[in-house]
Amino acid sequence: MSKIDSSGIRKVFDLAQKMQNPVNLSIGQPDFDVPEEIKNEAIKAIQDGTNKYTVTQGIPELRNGLLKRLQKEREVNAESIMITSGVSGALTLAFMVLINPEDEVLIPDPSFVSYKHLANFCGGKPVYIDTYPDFKLTAARIQSRITKKTTILVINSPANPTGAMCTSQELKEIAGLARKHNLLVISDEIYHDYDYNHEFDSIGRYYEKTLILDGFSKSFAMTGWRMGYAAGPANIISEMIKLQQYTFVCAPSPAQHAVAKSLDTNLSNYIANYSKKRDLMYDGLKDNYQMVKPGGAFYLFPQVPWGTDEEFVTAAIQKNLLIIPGSVFSERHTHFRISYAASEETLKRGIDILNNLTKQ
Repeated sequence: MSKIDSSGIRKVFDLAQKMQNPVNLSIGQPDFDVPEEIKNEAIKAIQDGTNKYTVTQGIPELRNGLLKRLQKEREVNAESIMITSGVSGALTLAFMVLINPEDEVLIPDPSFVSYKHLANFCGGKPVYIDTYPDFKLTAARIQSRITKKTTILVINSPANPTGAMCTSQELKEIAGLARKHNLLVISDEIYHDYDYNHEFDSIGRYYEKTLILDGFSKSFAMTGWRMGYAAGPANIISEMIKLQQYTFVCAPSPAQHAVAKSLDTNLSNYIANYSKKRDLMYDGLKDNYQMVKPGGAFYLFPQVPWGTDEEFVTAAIQKNLLIIPGSVFSERHTHFRISYAASEETLKRGIDILNNLTKQ
C-alpha cells in the first residue's frame, strides 16, 4: 500500500464538493443519464425479484449476448467471458490472477491511473512506454521496453487521458511483437463507442492471447451501476471467476438483467454529440495550447503553457475551473487533462478561463 497514492482525480472530486458552482471539466463520465428504456428494465428486474446473487460469472443471457456482439462487431472469437463489477473489477481480478512478484507490466505513459497502482499492489513492476508527444502506442516504442521479465502489455484505445487511438495496422504490428515475445495483452476497450472517425479496432482480432476488458459505464452512462466484463482465454477467465467468488462475488444482479435486455439500445445520437463537443473544445483552445486532437474517448490532454501541471491546475482551481494534473496519469509534470463530458455552456466557460490563464 505504501507504493499507492490516493488518486489525484479523487482529490479533485473532493474539492469540487466544496466549491460553489465550479466549471467542472474533471469528471470522466458522460453528462447524459442512463436511457429511459434501460432504467425501466432495471426497475422491472428489481420488482420481479432479481435481487439476489447471480452465478459468479454472470447470467448466461448476458454473457452469451456479449460473446455474439464481440464476434459480430469486433471479429473477436473469445473463448470465455465473465461479468465483473465494472472494468475496474475486471482489471483488479486480471492483475491479481496474472502478476507474479517482479513481473514487468508494460504500460503506456500517459495512461489510466489504475494500471500502475494495481500492478504495484499485485507485486509487479510497472514499466512505462513513453508515447509523447503524439501519444501513439507503436510496436517500435514497445519493443525497446521488453525484457525477459515482461509478461503483460496493457493497451487502452481509445485512451484515457489522451483520446488517442491505435490504427488497425499499428494493432497488427503490436500483435506480431506480442506473439514473438509470448506476452499477454490486456486491451481496455471501455471507450470503444466514442470513436469519432469510425476507426476503432480490437487487437483481439489479431492476437489470441488477448484479454478484452469492457463495460457499460461510458456507453450507457451507468458509471454507478458497476457493470463490466472480461473476455478472452478460457484458462485465464476461469481463474478470474474463481477469485471473484472470494472478492466481488458477482456483479449487481438487477443491472445484469437490465443490460442483458438492453444490448441493442441505440446510443449513437448521444455519442455523436460528443464529436461536436470535442471540436468545440479543441477549436476553442488550439491557438493557445499545444495538444493532439483526439480520435476517441472524451478527453483532451494539452501541454501546460507555463509552470508545472500542479501549479497550472492550482491557478485554474482559483478561477473556479476543475481540471486534472497530467502527472496523475504520467511520469511527467507537463500536461493536464480536460474532460469534455459536460454541457456546451460549461465547455464555453472552461474555454474562456483556460484562454485567460495563458496570459499569466
